[in-house]
Amino acid sequence: MMCLPRRLGMLLLACPVLLMACSDDAKGPADAGTPPVVAWDGTYTPLEDKGDWIDRGVLAPCEYTAPIGTRLECDNPALFDVSRCNQGALSKVDAQGIYMFEMRPESGEYPFFGGSGIVLPSDGGPGFMSDQPLTRQQFGDQGIFFTGGYSTSGGSRMQFVMAGCDVPEPNHFTGCFAFCRDGLILDKGTFDADRMIFGRGEAESAGGIHLVSESFVGLGFPGDVYVTKNHAYVVSFQPRGMPPGGLTVFDVTDRAHPVLKKVISLPGDGYWNAAWAKDDVLYIATRASGVILYDISNPGDPTYIRSVPNGAPLDVHTLFVDGNRLYAMAIWPNSQTLIFDITSPRDPVLLNRVTFSSEEFISTYPHDAFAYEGRLYINHTDIGFLVTDPSDPMQVKELGRYFHHRQYSHASAVGTFAGRTIAFEGSEQDGAHLRVLDVTDPAHIQLIGEHRMRATTSIHNMILKGTRLYVSWYQEGVRVFDVANPTRPKEIAYFNTYQETDPRRTASVFEGAIGIRVPGDGYVYVVDTARGLLIFNEP
Repeated sequence: MMCLPRRLGMLLLACPVLLMACSDDAKGPADAGTPPVVAWDGTYTPLEDKGDWIDRGVLAPCEYTAPIGTRLECDNPALFDVSRCNQGALSKVDAQGIYMFEMRPESGEYPFFGGSGIVLPSDGGPGFMSDQPLTRQQFGDQGIFFTGGYSTSGGSRMQFVMAGCDVPEPNHFTGCFAFCRDGLILDKGTFDADRMIFGRGEAESAGGIHLVSESFVGLGFPGDVYVTKNHAYVVSFQPRGMPPGGLTVFDVTDRAHPVLKKVISLPGDGYWNAAWAKDDVLYIATRASGVILYDISNPGDPTYIRSVPNGAPLDVHTLFVDGNRLYAMAIWPNSQTLIFDITSPRDPVLLNRVTFSSEEFISTYPHDAFAYEGRLYINHTDIGFLVTDPSDPMQVKELGRYFHHRQYSHASAVGTFAGRTIAFEGSEQDGAHLRVLDVTDPAHIQLIGEHRMRATTSIHNMILKGTRLYVSWYQEGVRVFDVANPTRPKEIAYFNTYQETDPRRTASVFEGAIGIRVPGDGYVYVVDTARGLLIFNEP
C-alpha cells in the first residue's frame, strides 16, 4: 500500500509529459487496428533500466535567482526571473482542479520531495498544498504565483514557492520553484504541472470494461480488498487528519447492488492495510496489532479471534497466503518477513522472522511478497526485488536480487511464459511504472519490457491471470494488459476511476485506484481511495 517511511519529504507534502512506453502501446486500447499480440518464443534483448524518474532537462525558461544556501524571505515574487516566459498564456490555466508536479531540481538529480501537488477548489476559495491552505495564491492575467508548506515535528517551517512560466499544452503549465526551510533555500529548479483529469485523449473507459457498481467506504481511506464467500472485505488506513480505518464488509452476491453488512474498527489501531483469507479465517495486516484474525464462517458478520504474533506492537503492512503458509511483511519496529504455518487457519504458528539487510540502505523493509513455484519474491523497497527460497522456513535463502537507480520495489506478480519465469514488478513513487523481469536465473535477472504512464503518477498493485495483467495505477485508474508477449505489454482495456471532484481527493501521488482483486468470478474488484469499492466486469 502507500504512505512509506522513507519518503518523508513526499509524505509531508502529500500523504496526508506522458512518457512513451517501451511497449508499442502508449495510447492503449484506443489504437484501433493494431496487430494482435503474437505468442512469445522466449527470446528478448535485455533493456537498460533508466529508473522511474527520467530527467527531461530544464522544464521552463525561468529561474529563481537567489542561490541555494541563501537565507531570506523565500516567498518574494521578485526573486523569480520570468522575463523569457510566455506570461500571457498563463491566463488560460484553469484555476480549479488538482495539479500534480513533476519537479526537476537545478542539479538534475531525482527530487527527494516528489509526489507533491495542489488542490484548487471550484468555488475559487483557497487552494491546498500538503493538506494546508496556500499562503499565497495568484492565478490569472497577472501570472501564476503561489506558496505553501507545512511544519515539521521539530518545529521547522518547510515552504514551497512556485511561479508559472508557460502553457505548453492544455491542462499543463510550467514554471520555477524553490524549496526552503525556515527561510534557507534548500533546492530550486523547474516544474511541469499536470492536471489530474482524463488525459492523453482518453474517454472514461475503453476495451469493454464497465462499472457494475460503486459503494462508498466511510472508514479512513480504503486500501485493499479481498473477495470470498460472495463478500468483499475492504480494509482502510488512516492518513494524516483523516478518521481511523478498519474493516468494511459488503455482501456482493448481487454485484450490481452490494449490501453493506458490517463496519469494524478497533481503538488505538486505525491503520489496516491488507487482507487475505483461508477457509473461514480472514487475516488483516495492521499497523499496531500485527496480523488480526477474524472468523468469517458467517461471512457477513466477522468475529474477532486474536492477533499474531504475541508480544510487542508490530506494524505489518501486507500479506500473502500460499497454501499452508502465511507471509506477513512487517516494517516496524523491525524489518521482517514473518512466516506462519496456517495448516490450522485459526491457529497460525510462527515459524521464523526473516531479515534482509543492506549496508547502503539501513531503513529498508519488505513491502510486499509473491509466492510462486517454491520461491518467494519479496519487494524489499530500497534494496530491490529479491528472489528467495523459503522451502526451509528456518533457513530462507536469497537467490538473487534486482536493483536500479532510486529503487523502491513495491509490488509484483509472477508467472511462466515460454518456459521462462517472468516477474511483473513496480515501485511506488512519481514515475513508478511496470517492469517486466526474466527471473528464470535469479542470479542474473534481466529487464525485458516496460510500460510507462504519466511521470506524475505511480503504479500500485497488480494481479496476473493467465496472460492478462490487471493493474491498479492510482490516478491512471484500472489498466488491463495482454502480456502473452511479456516483452511488449499491450494495454487492452482501461477505466479511469480518478475524478478530481470526488470528495476527499487530495494532491497526493498516492491517490486513486489502489487495491485490486480478480478472483475468477467474472468481475474485477477495485478500491479507490476516494470512491470506495468499485466492481467491474472482467473484460
